[in-house]
Amino acid sequence: MASQLLLIGLFVASCSLALASDPSPLQDFCVADPNSQVLVNGVVCKDPKLVQADDFLFRGLQLMGNTSNAVGSNVTQVFVAQLPGLNTFGISMARIDFAPHGINPPHTHPRATEILVVISGSIEVGFVTSNPDNRLLTKVLEMGDVFVFPQGLIHFQRNVGHGYAVAIAGLSSQNPGAITIANAVFGSNPDINGDILAKAFQVDKDVVYQIQSKF
Repeated sequence: MASQLLLIGLFVASCSLALASDPSPLQDFCVADPNSQVLVNGVVCKDPKLVQADDFLFRGLQLMGNTSNAVGSNVTQVFVAQLPGLNTFGISMARIDFAPHGINPPHTHPRATEILVVISGSIEVGFVTSNPDNRLLTKVLEMGDVFVFPQGLIHFQRNVGHGYAVAIAGLSSQNPGAITIANAVFGSNPDINGDILAKAFQVDKDVVYQIQSKF
């Protein structure tokens, strides 16, 4: 049953993003050439005569990711860097594994809307609307449930079940990007000035320094 749902999840994630945000292709394909030294908005195309079937293949999404980390989750990306054949098609996907009580911390995708389908477990999801409302919209999803996160908005997932949980995400960009809020704010290089963060979060500077030390 779980394997059937996984197949359904893969289909939904990959086919539900017909209105992609990336530029539309102007030829059959434009397989990414990671070895090119040319810098463009995207990835340079490989010579079509050198393209092989393997350029359109990614293996391993059935494998569980390592969730032995501070947040208890793992994201297996299938973006253009992992699957060169995605270049110019405006879609990508990911597998998200959750340990018990694990979270995918609040983050944004600056270049993509995300659609998520739960393959196993119970996952609490939510996103926050933009200023000035900052309204939290949240829901607990069960196996087979689908939820969408609008492009650019802060969102999160949390495993609220008793065992491991798995979800498949589809994204409307070949390279959606991810900005994890805590890492960006408290783990920037170099550090954001403590005075700025203390005033922004309305806390003492010592609290800011304590949090920064964890990143």
